[in-house]
Amino acid sequence: MNQIRHPKNTDLPQLAVIGSGYWGKNLVRNCYGLGVLAAICDQDAEHLATLSARYEDVKMLSFPEILAEQDIQGVVIATPAESHHDLIRQSLLAGKDVFVEKPLCLSVQTGEALVALAKEKNRILMVGHLLWYHPAILKLKSLINSGTLGRIQYIYSNRLNLGKIRREENILWSFAPHDISVILGLLDEEPDHIQAQGGNYLHPQIADVTVSLLSFPSGVKAHIFVSWLHPFKEQKLVVVGDLKMAVFDDMAPEEKLRLYPHSIEWKNHIPVPNKAEAEAVFCETGEPLRAECLHFLEAIQNRSIPRTDGEEGLRVLRVLEACQKAFARKTRFKRSGLFEKKVPYFVHDSAFVDEGVDIGAGTKIWHFSHILEGSRLGEKCQIGQNCVIGPNVEIGNGVKIQNNVSVYEGVRLEDHVFCGPSMVFTNVHNPRSEIPRMDELKSTLVKKGASLGANCTIVCGVTIGAYAFIGAGAVVTKDVSDYALMTGNPARRTAWYCQCGTKLVFEEGQAKCEACGKSYCAEGHHITPQFLNEKPKDEKTGD
Repeated sequence: MNQIRHPKNTDLPQLAVIGSGYWGKNLVRNCYGLGVLAAICDQDAEHLATLSARYEDVKMLSFPEILAEQDIQGVVIATPAESHHDLIRQSLLAGKDVFVEKPLCLSVQTGEALVALAKEKNRILMVGHLLWYHPAILKLKSLINSGTLGRIQYIYSNRLNLGKIRREENILWSFAPHDISVILGLLDEEPDHIQAQGGNYLHPQIADVTVSLLSFPSGVKAHIFVSWLHPFKEQKLVVVGDLKMAVFDDMAPEEKLRLYPHSIEWKNHIPVPNKAEAEAVFCETGEPLRAECLHFLEAIQNRSIPRTDGEEGLRVLRVLEACQKAFARKTRFKRSGLFEKKVPYFVHDSAFVDEGVDIGAGTKIWHFSHILEGSRLGEKCQIGQNCVIGPNVEIGNGVKIQNNVSVYEGVRLEDHVFCGPSMVFTNVHNPRSEIPRMDELKSTLVKKGASLGANCTIVCGVTIGAYAFIGAGAVVTKDVSDYALMTGNPARRTAWYCQCGTKLVFEEGQAKCEACGKSYCAEGHHITPQFLNEKPKDEKTGD
């Protein structure tokens, strides 16, 4: 290998390239050509020796040595995607600006943490979505923005080749990030419905071919076809507008961007296409990767936000994750508000939340549960597996609903109610499958702090008192007093319980909880808590 030498450009930030293999060698070449390559890091000792002979004036350093090198201002990461998170995190913590090849990392959660860390450390975080530095894509974007293509109707992209076949990531994560990035940027919006399908042919756990369909709020649809099991290489993007159609063919030796002024006329209620000759679009020349490296250097110098910053990388990650889930489940993946800002509650991927649902901060909804429209869940609730809530159900704060419980319309749960596994609510007294009776719903109210035991049944139209206990398997057919323990079928009161959950023992109509010290007074079929009227003690004097 011939030795090459370029003078150092001391006016520009100095960079280190981490990973100099399949794609990294191109970054090494460009950074060296710009005079900013200070060091190379690679785990392959033989490959590193070859690079050392070729780039004699460049240091060959370990990753810790690069982080400790004060003269290196930025790192360029071109390693397998599974290593991105750790390398980016350590680099940011060491005060380095970071340019990482796509994808940013392998999950939205870790991506969000990296973006937050970069912001906290005031560091540049840029993702290598190369097509946004291609003159033809930048020209295409300007044509769309100017209205030359008219209203965009659909976009499709093909990224096909025979290899390079990976084992650390599937074809979706390897090939599709570039196309997703471009489609999101061209449309300036994010999809609200995603479908994906494909096949694993060479390895049972790794997809070799995928087709993803993205549907956008504006009505535009896009599909992305990627494969590393294809007889020839093709990298093509087609944008169809109602005035013109654009084709970007990255494999074309010249005239990579062409416009087709085709039109559709309606004759006798039948659409008839009118084809026209293609028009070549003039685009600036230049290597996109060199432009991308220069953009990173300018961002470091000016402390400016890169065109493909961490936030842009996160948008791509969200689509990748949604495609992966849809493909893995072999079904449509749809979630309202998929790309809204991070919500303050948790919904498991297998759960489903209708539109028009209000969920409080800190609430968690677990596997296979469904929250129907019009329902409101308070803060810090726990909804277990296989639960159905709604429609139009109101649930207070701190409510815990265990597995296999359905809370139907007409039921209201106040704060801190506990619903044990497989307990049952009803909402109609005399249901018949063939006779609709939704206009005959009987309301059920469960007051604050009540506990409903496993497999109990609450017949509709009753009120369960505050802090009442319903025993396991009991069948409640009438109102329940505050603090009452109800057992049996039909349920009857068999004891009184304190607010803290301890059984109360009354003597001459008075009881004091042995566990918490709260006092109660018996009044016929009810008890009254006395501590609500007690004057609180002075913490300093004890009086």
